Amino acid sequence: MSKFSPEEQLKIIKKGVLEIISEQELLDKLKEDRPLIVKAGFDPTAPDLHLGHTVLLQKLRTFQQLGHTIYFIIGDFTAMIGDPSGRDKTRPPLTKEEVLKNAETYKQQVFKILDPNKTIVVFNSEWLGDLSPEDLIKLTAKYTVARMLERDDFKKRFKENVPIYIHEFIYPLLQAYDSVAIKADVELGGSDQRFNLLIGRDIQKEYGIEKPQVAILLPLLVGTDGVRKMSKSYGNYIGITEPPEEMFGKIMSIPDEIMWDYWTLLTDLTEEEIQKMKKDVENGILHPMEVKKELAMYIVTRFHGEEEAIKAKEHFEKVFSKRELPEDIPEPEIILSSQEKKIPLYELVYKLGFAPSKSEARRLIKGGAVKIDGNKFTDPFFEIDLSEEFVIQVGKRKFAKIKPENIKTT
Repeated sequence: MSKFSPEEQLKIIKKGVLEIISEQELLDKLKEDRPLIVKAGFDPTAPDLHLGHTVLLQKLRTFQQLGHTIYFIIGDFTAMIGDPSGRDKTRPPLTKEEVLKNAETYKQQVFKILDPNKTIVVFNSEWLGDLSPEDLIKLTAKYTVARMLERDDFKKRFKENVPIYIHEFIYPLLQAYDSVAIKADVELGGSDQRFNLLIGRDIQKEYGIEKPQVAILLPLLVGTDGVRKMSKSYGNYIGITEPPEEMFGKIMSIPDEIMWDYWTLLTDLTEEEIQKMKKDVENGILHPMEVKKELAMYIVTRFHGEEEAIKAKEHFEKVFSKRELPEDIPEPEIILSSQEKKIPLYELVYKLGFAPSKSEARRLIKGGAVKIDGNKFTDPFFEIDLSEEFVIQVGKRKFAKIKPENIKTT
């Protein structure tokens, strides 16, 4: 079936993987010389994917290139419950309308990485929606509360008397039933999904599947801050639908040391190719910034095409390497509530949408992230005169030209 031997396939699959449960079982399945059914589930809880989500997609792509069958499961049913993994409180449920709207954008985004002709996209409501109350009771009877409370987040909440609702126990069982429904040979998940994937193995056995799925756990991609996992809530994410220039600039902002994780988890390069680049950097043959530019080019090309990636690179080099202002700086309209043309700097940063809240705007200014006409301002309460034209810059990539004629009052 595959041009690679089972052992060669295993080596390719192991790139960037944290844990395989179990490696021998996976090798045995690969020796069966048939396309394996490989599954990854995504709950459409937000309309846009970021690079952190694509770690799983990249590994699905690897399996796809090896000739295996990929099931991309959109958890439209489970999203209405909400995955409790890593949560210290109950996740608010989404409406069916919100879930379906988000799911549609997922379908469009995943094929930037996966081959649409070799990907089976399914919604888990196809089988979970058909479960009768009797079926659901039988499913819940196959697992105990004691086993559920072995899970770290549940254990912590139980110890701290934080409510755990019954539907949160049902979530991992439903995710496990997905594996029963499609007879999965392999399930992929982030390291925070270990508990859920292992339940999938247990539930498959309960439903008579003698050789349960192999669980493959992948690292959580670190965000642009270089510390925490990539997340919209942390503001350290790189969205895959972001404009090319924004995406390129954000990739260039990641710390050099985590750049290698991005090469490993988000690209098709082999481990040997990545290690050679790393050694060349260590030996001074390559400059880390040039390697990072190659990474940014690779990722932006994947999502926007080579032409846009080249433009984004030129923009970055002009604005950041040469410290020039970008062309076509936005000239936003600003609405004031009075005739007063002076406002605190933090108010301006917030009104421009350069900070999600006024407190975050104050933090950015105090941290030295805000410049006006190239001069750094660190007093959030500094009164800015909007009757004069100037350019404001927040961080490395956000610019606005403030023009008096664009100041409106209500």
